[in-house]
Amino acid sequence: MAVVVLGLVRITQYYWREGTVWIGLALLLAAGLRVLLRDEQAGLIAIRGRAVDVLSYGFFGVMVIAVAMTIEGGPLSR
Repeated sequence: MAVVVLGLVRITQYYWREGTVWIGLALLLAAGLRVLLRDEQAGLIAIRGRAVDVLSYGFFGVMVIAVAMTIEGGPLSR
């Protein structure tokens, strides 16, 4: 959650691309933690089975970062 908060802070400071990358990294961190932690230890990052969680978090993390890095222009671009 701290990484997501960092991303949201950067977005509110008008560094939306950097903040979005931080949120994508938080998803990748969740995927990595889900691989390492048992179901009892995973807590709120456990949604379905371990494989589904890792694939979902990993896919969405990569997609969020890819979109953040490829969008051009916009009202908040720097």
